[in-house]
Amino acid sequence: MGFVIVFLDAGVGGAVRHGVNLIVAHLLGLGFPWATLSINIIGSLLMGILTEIFVMRTGLPQELRLFLTTGILGGFTTFSTFSLDAVGLWERGETSAAILYASASVILAFIAVFAGMALVRGMVGGQTA
Repeated sequence: MGFVIVFLDAGVGGAVRHGVNLIVAHLLGLGFPWATLSINIIGSLLMGILTEIFVMRTGLPQELRLFLTTGILGGFTTFSTFSLDAVGLWERGETSAAILYASASVILAFIAVFAGMALVRGMVGGQTA
């Protein structure tokens, strides 16, 4: 049942993300990724709020946590989960691990995007969109 909850609610989160993208692009333009920045900050704030609620109210059903965090917020932004993981390491006193995790995530993700782009460009003879 958990997979069904996450599957359906990730669609809701994705639709909300699309709506925010459209609204922010209309208000602020496309010259800077304001929509993504806004989504990542809002998603991280909501993840912090929900995490504390679930810690304080341990009797809440697992399905509700899946619905709100993994489902809706997961569809809205996975950056919130990345942020929660980094903060979790930091709060456990694993400062070096938190810094390594955050740095490696950003740097390796950039490298992976460039590698994926280079792979496709190499397959189609260097053409870009």
